Amino acid sequence: QVQLVESGGASVQAGGSLRLACAASKYAYDTLCIGWIRQVPEKEREVVAAVDPGGGRTDFGDFVKGRFTISQDNWKNTIYLQMKNLKPEDTAMYYCAATGTGYCPPSLHPRDFPYWGQGTQVTVSS
Repeated sequence: QVQLVESGGASVQAGGSLRLACAASKYAYDTLCIGWIRQVPEKEREVVAAVDPGGGRTDFGDFVKGRFTISQDNWKNTIYLQMKNLKPEDTAMYYCAATGTGYCPPSLHPRDFPYWGQGTQVTVSS
């Protein structure tokens, strides 16, 4: 069973940092590619980052490279998205999502992720 629960969203000033958490069911954490996808109203969803099952290969969207990192806690089946040097354009609803496969597709796209959490809001003010 796939369960994904996000937390950690907040309002911060530009240049600040946040850490989002995705608590996954054990099956999802051990078996599926898990990613962070963000959505701005009236804009297309975009994949922020993704990690192979069990904390393998990670990948990041070009717009966040060097600012965002992923880490995992194998005991808690939790994946963290550490965000630094946040910009107003990072304002979005951030979703934790999982693929139906055991690897992250090379060309990440939101359509690759059939399982979604409820989302957590990140707001960055200038």
